[in-house]
Amino acid sequence: MYAFEQNEKGMNFIMKNSFKDVAMNKNNDKWNNVISRIVPIEKRKTDLRTEFDRDYTRIIHSNAYRRLKHKTQVFFSPENDHICTRSEHVTHVESISYTIASYLGLNTELTKAIAVAHDLGHSPFGHEGEKILSKISTQDLSTKFWHEKNGLHFVDNIELLEKHNGYKENLNLCYGIRDGIISHCGEIDENALFPRDEFINLNDYTKPNQYAPYTWEACVVKIADKISYIGRDIEDAISLGILDSHLEELQKMLNYNSSDTLNNSTIINYLVYDLCTHSSPENGLCFSNNAFTLMNKIKEFNYKHIYFSDKIQNSVSYFELVLTLIYDKLKSCFSFENTLDNLKLLSVSYPKLANGFYHFLQNYCDFSDRHELKLNNKIIFNISEANSYYNAILSYISGMTDNFAIELYNEIIRF
Repeated sequence: MYAFEQNEKGMNFIMKNSFKDVAMNKNNDKWNNVISRIVPIEKRKTDLRTEFDRDYTRIIHSNAYRRLKHKTQVFFSPENDHICTRSEHVTHVESISYTIASYLGLNTELTKAIAVAHDLGHSPFGHEGEKILSKISTQDLSTKFWHEKNGLHFVDNIELLEKHNGYKENLNLCYGIRDGIISHCGEIDENALFPRDEFINLNDYTKPNQYAPYTWEACVVKIADKISYIGRDIEDAISLGILDSHLEELQKMLNYNSSDTLNNSTIINYLVYDLCTHSSPENGLCFSNNAFTLMNKIKEFNYKHIYFSDKIQNSVSYFELVLTLIYDKLKSCFSFENTLDNLKLLSVSYPKLANGFYHFLQNYCDFSDRHELKLNNKIIFNISEANSYYNAILSYISGMTDNFAIELYNEIIRF
C-alpha cells in the first residue's frame, strides 16, 4: 500500500454537493459577469445548448484545439504514440476537473469548457518552446511571452469561427471561460484556493498567477491541471527510462510496496479524493496536510529528475534553433513600406514559410479585400509598424505544431 492510500484518523469528510450554493448559475451574483461577452452573440432559436456548452463546442472545433495533438507536453517524442501530448493532457484535466466539480456540486459545463480551453495558447515544444519565445519577445518587444496570456490572445483575437453566412468571426467566448484560461497557471503555494471577488479587465494581467480565478469552477481547473501532470509525467518518464536510476528514491517517497503497481491513476485518485473530502466554501479548495506535502514532494522530484534531466535539456538547443531561425527569417522581411514585397521575394526560396505567414497576416490586417475573404473579425496587426509585425510573427509561431515548425526549419536549411 502507498503512504497516500492510508486513511487519516479523524478525517472530517465533507458531504457531496457542499459547493452547490456557490456554483455558477443564475442565482450567483457573478452570473451576468461570467456569461458576458466582448460582443453580444447571435442567439439561435433552434440552439439547445447553454452559454457554456456553446463555448465548449466553439473551442473543440477551433484550429488551436485541433493542433494540440501535435504539441509537446513534456517529452518530445513525436513517433511514440503512447507518450502524453498537449492534447492528452487537456483531456486529463477535463476528466479530473469534471470529477471534482461534479462531486462538489459546481457547474460542470463551465468547468469542462475552461478545461478544454486552458492550454490553447501553448507554443510548440512545450514549456521549453514558451521560454524561447519569451526570450525573443523580451529582446524585441521588451515584454515576456507566457502561454496563459497568449491563450487569452488566441481566443479573443486569433481563432476564427465560420458563421452560417460563410463569414469568419472571433470566437467571442464568455468572460468566465476567458478568465479560466488566463488564471489557470501558477503554482499553488498555499493549501487553500478561493476565487477573487473583483470583475477585472483580463487584459490587465501582466504576469502569470497575478490574480486568483473569478469562479470556483476555474479554481477547480487550476488545481486539476497540477494533479494531471505530476502523475502522468512520472509514468511517461518511467516508460522512457529517464527514472531508472531514481526509482528507489521515488518508491521511498511514496512508501511504495513492490507488490503494488506504480502508475498515474493511483496518484490521481488519491489526490482527487483527498481534495474533494477536505474542501469547503469556508476553507477553500484544499488538500489534507499529508496530501499537500506529498504533492509538493512529487513536484520537487519531477523538476529535479524529469524537467531538468539531461534527456529533456538536450533538446532545448534544437528547439531554439528551429524557432529562432523561423522568427529571424520572417523578421528580416520587415520594412515600413515594402514588407509584403519582401515576403513575396522570400517565398521564392521558402514558399511554405513565406506564403503561410502571408495568408496568416491576411486574416488580421487590412491590406486585402476583407469582404472577398469573408472576414468579419478584428484587425489586430499593422505590418508597417515594427512591434506589431513582430507580435504577428510570435502569434504565428506560437500556434504551430511541433511538426510544422520542424517542417519550416527544414525548408530553410535544406537545398
